[in-house]
Amino acid sequence: MSRDNELKPDDFPIQADKDKLRTHKGEPVAVAESEQIADEIADRLNEHAHLEEQDRWSA
Repeated sequence: MSRDNELKPDDFPIQADKDKLRTHKGEPVAVAESEQIADEIADRLNEHAHLEEQDRWSA
């Protein structure tokens, strides 16, 4: 993944739209094998981004 394709803090929260992952602005991020997997990926990405944000504030 090149730097241009990396997720940035303003891309969050990531949303699952059936089997597709999108930024909160509706920009496509990825396609998963199923709706359930897309939901799981979105949850994990959002949780990770939230923890990184907390780490920045606590430092």
